[in-house]
Formats: sequence, structure tokens, C-alpha cells
Amino acid sequence: MKKEEKINKKMSFIEIMHRYPEAMEILTKKGMHCVGCPMAMQETLEQGCLTHGLNPNKLVKEINELLKTKSKRAKRN
Repeated sequence: MKKEEKINKKMSFIEIMHRYPEAMEILTKKGMHCVGCPMAMQETLEQGCLTHGLNPNKLVKEINELLKTKSKRAKRN
């Protein structure tokens, strides 16, 4: 994983939700309402993307960009 990346496609949804709750903003916009899904405990981001017809690499990039932007804002404040 590249240093600037926070998440990767092999992480489970539950891990992403616990470590980076701000990622839920993008996941819900993409129709991935993982919070209430029992599969969130076991399913990886990649598996969820494939189930929902999304490109996992693009989604990882999009989420990491969001996290990077929010991190930069937090450092300035």
C-alpha cells in the first residue's frame, strides 16, 4: 500500500467503517449501505464493489482522496 493511502480493496467494510467513518459518505453515495448489512463483518471492499458493479480500484482511489483532503483540512485547523 502506498504511504498516502489509508484504505485498500482487501479491507473489510467493518474495518473501514471503524477506522475511517468519513468513508461512509462515498460508500452510501455509491449505493453501498454497509452499516446495516450483515456481510460488512466479512466482505471486503473489493467483494462489495463487484457485487454492486463498481470498480474497486477507482473506489479505493476516490475514498483515499477524500481522506487525504479531510486530513489536510484537519491539520490546518
